Amino acid sequence: MAYQELNEQTILDYIKTRPSLSDQLANLGELTAKEVGDGNLNTVYILESKAQPGQGIVIKQALPYLRVLGEDWKLTRERIRYETESLRLYNQYTPGLAPAIYDYDDEMSLVAMEYLSQHLIMRKALVERQQLPHFADHISTFMANTLFFTSDMYLTGLEKKELQARFINPHLCKIQEDFVFTNPLMESPENQWNPLVDDEVRRVRANGALKVAAAQMKARYMTHAQALIHSDLHTGSIMLNPADTRVIDSEFAFCGPMGFDVGALLENLILACLSHYGHTDDADVRAAYQEYLLQMVLDVWTQFAAKFDALWQDNNRGELAPNAYWDWPGGQDAFADFRRQYILEILRDTAGFGGCKFLRRMIGVVSVWDISSIENTAKRAIAERKAIRIGARWLLERHKINTIDDLIAIVRTEMART
Repeated sequence: MAYQELNEQTILDYIKTRPSLSDQLANLGELTAKEVGDGNLNTVYILESKAQPGQGIVIKQALPYLRVLGEDWKLTRERIRYETESLRLYNQYTPGLAPAIYDYDDEMSLVAMEYLSQHLIMRKALVERQQLPHFADHISTFMANTLFFTSDMYLTGLEKKELQARFINPHLCKIQEDFVFTNPLMESPENQWNPLVDDEVRRVRANGALKVAAAQMKARYMTHAQALIHSDLHTGSIMLNPADTRVIDSEFAFCGPMGFDVGALLENLILACLSHYGHTDDADVRAAYQEYLLQMVLDVWTQFAAKFDALWQDNNRGELAPNAYWDWPGGQDAFADFRRQYILEILRDTAGFGGCKFLRRMIGVVSVWDISSIENTAKRAIAERKAIRIGARWLLERHKINTIDDLIAIVRTEMART
């Protein structure tokens, strides 16, 4: 059928026209439809069984505009194809760490997927100070597998370039290029921030070294096609419970720098940590959970680096530097050094991209719910000020970063400042 924007009434008729959904719908009986999309781009519907609450499907439809900014901001609907294809790859490389895909309708720019009724958006879980004992293991596996198996260390040159062609994604890359790297650091009409941090905003925008560094990271984002990256991997794009983790919302996927995914994730964990200056009044409780989140940052990186290195050693079938290249006396030591330097580069990119993401969230177009939900603007400013300072330092000091402890030390220093 020709494209039309669905609503809570028409979507119930629409699903009856999709034979590929018949198995999923067979035992659900009468359904209710509720639009729950709180993102920036699309509409999301939960179709839930009246007789079996918690059972159903989710349908996500791309709109022909950028939802967060309104209908005047036109946007291609092809992003739903990028999301569907990347989720299918995630299910191939990391089974059980992404929702199952049931149906894809290209004309309607729509995908039907698993309903994760027992899961919570990670941002909310962290604000509630939940303990997530398996998260570091799950997300480090997700990042290591998806990034390695779509890289030049695993794919042949032909396979990699075919992957790049499938995921060129120019329109959503343009959104990131503008709203992450450029617009927050200059006057732009969509920018917004807490007036109580005006002084920090002025300092950022007048800092020549910082703006050079952000432009360098933007150039890297635009040109460094290391692997298929999610490109929006944050705590709002993860649904979980204490036992299970699923990565969602991959419509920004393209072949880019690995550190962008890692940096976005670690930056969001630290924003969650900072948000407790506004969400948790008891100083001891707050400090304990903040320490828990800093340990999570350490665990995620440490496990990611170890898993990525192990995958590389066991699966070096790509054309970047094949095993035959290292087949000489002393070659294995050289290979180990190459891997070490490559992973260090990812860590330094993590710092640079994470730094840019800190700044865009605090002084750009879209904040994060962890921070924006703090109603007391003075308490919110405490978190925002620290985030801006951490972001600036991660970005400026990225070349000095040698271990994850160096990144966390910057966070601790800025958290201790008044």
